[in-house]
Amino acid sequence: MIFEHEIPNGSRLYFGKKAKQKRELEYKISNILYENDFEEIITPNFSYSQHQSIQHGRKLIKFSDKDNEQVSLRADSTLDVVRIITRRLGRTTSHKKWFYIQPIFTYPSNEEYQIGCEWISHDNIADIINLNVKILNELDIKPVLQIANIKIPRLISKELDIDIEVFKNGEIAQLFELKNEWLTKLLEVKDITDLKEVIKVVPNSIKDELKNLYNKALEVNYDNLIISPLYYGSLKYYDGIYYRVIDGNSILSRGGMYSSEGFTSLGFALYTDSLLKILED
Repeated sequence: MIFEHEIPNGSRLYFGKKAKQKRELEYKISNILYENDFEEIITPNFSYSQHQSIQHGRKLIKFSDKDNEQVSLRADSTLDVVRIITRRLGRTTSHKKWFYIQPIFTYPSNEEYQIGCEWISHDNIADIINLNVKILNELDIKPVLQIANIKIPRLISKELDIDIEVFKNGEIAQLFELKNEWLTKLLEVKDITDLKEVIKVVPNSIKDELKNLYNKALEVNYDNLIISPLYYGSLKYYDGIYYRVIDGNSILSRGGMYSSEGFTSLGFALYTDSLLKILED
């Protein structure tokens, strides 16, 4: 029996001191973004294009609109923000830096608060990572920052004729079993020094993207940094260098570069619920 006062599993409830902490966190981060010339946007909770963002469509909460077209609750904000700015608001604003404070929803009843930003038509990923780092420093936390490049596993998949699903599913043991010397060295990369050394031994088809990852990692002003050349994320639209901020089993932030509406853009999302827990601990 479900009582009327129960809340669905996976949904969020904040009250009293905790609600105040959430509001203060949002205020603090939004001020940092304002100081860096970002403006705020609030997008609809409903979307026609969420299947283009999420790898696993079964995570979407879907229904039909009045014309029987499929609509989803927002499970990710990035592509919707870019399309609304460029297509719907393009004649009224030329601003390229936007942030949002709003939840995302995934099946069956999961709710997650986010503070995110998009830097439209900008391609230096180090700039957005360092902005994320600035926020971490202001919050006085030092989690792990993991940087990857999605082009690398895609190139290796072609070079060695490996199913890309192996990388998507993180089946590291299966990659070690291939007993390929340069691939094994790539699997063992942890930092910038390791990455510099492995560039010397990989095939030419992979060198350029490894060098790109190396050069951008050098521009990041953060000590607790790890390099994961073969990591493959769960968001469809990332198509270059991207990253995660991790504390234990919690993802605090995630961002990267992507192509949308004919140009390269950058963005990240901070996961408010996880940040509140870390700050409380």
